[in-house]
Amino acid sequence: MAARENLLHNTWHLGLKEFHSLLGDMTMLFLTVFMFSVAVYADAHSKPESLHRAAVAVVDEDRSQLSERIIAALQPPQFIPPARISLAEMDQGMDAGRYTFVLDIPPNFQRDVLAGRSPAIQLNVDATRQSQAQTGTGYIQSIVNDEIRDFAQRYRAPAPLPVELVPRSLFNPNLSAAWFAAVTAVINNVTQLGILLTGAALIREREHGTIEHLLVMPVTPLEIMLSKLWSMAVVVLVASSLSLKVVVEGFLAVDVPGSVLLFGVATLLYLFAAASIGIFMGTLARNMPQFGLMSILVLLPLQILSGALTPRESMPELVRVLMSFTPTTHYVSLAQAVLFRDAGVAVVWPQFLIVAAIGGAFFALAHQRLRKTISAMQA
Repeated sequence: MAARENLLHNTWHLGLKEFHSLLGDMTMLFLTVFMFSVAVYADAHSKPESLHRAAVAVVDEDRSQLSERIIAALQPPQFIPPARISLAEMDQGMDAGRYTFVLDIPPNFQRDVLAGRSPAIQLNVDATRQSQAQTGTGYIQSIVNDEIRDFAQRYRAPAPLPVELVPRSLFNPNLSAAWFAAVTAVINNVTQLGILLTGAALIREREHGTIEHLLVMPVTPLEIMLSKLWSMAVVVLVASSLSLKVVVEGFLAVDVPGSVLLFGVATLLYLFAAASIGIFMGTLARNMPQFGLMSILVLLPLQILSGALTPRESMPELVRVLMSFTPTTHYVSLAQAVLFRDAGVAVVWPQFLIVAAIGGAFFALAHQRLRKTISAMQA
């Protein structure tokens, strides 16, 4: 009983020391605040939700009522007002980058449409502007088809559709990219800060010389490790919770249907694993620059291949198998189910168990490595 009380006492006070050290480290403190505020807001608006003010020009060789209707439909906010150019100016404008899209309406286009000849209409796209090119092609194709159909229906009755497709968008009815990006940014930043803060705390002890003070105190490597785990986990948990309530639900007006409390419990469990990874990396690196370079090699695969940015179903089978041994993959699946789809414990309990098991393995590995590192320093 006395040994347990001593463990809790030392772990508690060493954790309080970590808070003071973090408050004195303005770089890590600024990074924490920035990642859960400005970075989340910027991620939500970094990619446009739809086409916005794309440059378009039209070569109207038909000069008919139908061609005028098509030109009139290409309007803001998706497009800037179309520029009317000649056929000779088309290639020059595309080469100079003045237009992303150039629509070439051939002569006798309206006459051929009404005669049922299915004439071709050419759309030239500057594919170097990838985001606009991919989305805008679909927009223009839909606009042209709608205008041609509405125009032709004045002259002949439309053919009835055998099947009518009625789409229903669940969990994000407006298909807003900001909703997904903001919540995903919070999830990714939990991984990033959970690893960086604990690893940096251990490196900071070594660079400032305070690790030698700990070695002469009656504390064990387990107490040192637990103190860093719980203190940095509290920092990330509080920061992510405030980010979710203030930035995501407040400034971005994102409707989070899931339980924030369940997400907090899942985050706390996941931080147990992420912080263990950070401490293990901190024992391998000799200084902060080395730790920073090592973090790039670890964080990028964890974030890109975890399913936060790309569905795991679209990844190669080998990647999916390898990433299933990382806690990030299961945490992302758990967090998205809770926050996006309002999943309860009955749905996500398998992910809870897997994260706990993987976290326990990383904790044991980090503890063993920390003991060897401290033993080497004492020798």
